[in-house]
Amino acid sequence: MVRLLAFVLHANSSPDFGRGLSSEDEPDLWLRDATGTIDLWIDVGLPDEREVRKACGRARQVVVLAYGKRRAEMWWNSSGASLTRLKNLSVLLLSGVDTAALRALAARSMNFACTIQDGHVWLASETATAEITPSVRLAAAAG
Repeated sequence: MVRLLAFVLHANSSPDFGRGLSSEDEPDLWLRDATGTIDLWIDVGLPDEREVRKACGRARQVVVLAYGKRRAEMWWNSSGASLTRLKNLSVLLLSGVDTAALRALAARSMNFACTIQDGHVWLASETATAEITPSVRLAAAAG
């Protein structure tokens, strides 16, 4: 569900799902141009700091969507100081409330309406609605 949220947040650029779950050298989602250059690399979870630096060297823009209640905060507290030096990196953290709301929407057959405004994401299915508000811990430098 968090990978789906990552897709929704970047749907204007139409990223492709990678083999992120089964391959260490690919992100969860990415966008490549016609030459094969990686424009956008999206990792979901708590990636190793070394892997994030490697991704920042390979892609024009890297986004990490971290989740896991206290573990995400601990990951950011231990890695954040060195990650802030990476100018093409953005880091978003999901709270436990956000991930629980996503989990509640999960179903075998899902149909969603989505609205994104001012950093808030509203997902509505036929049976439930969830408001997700990722916390921006690091925004990539403009340019």
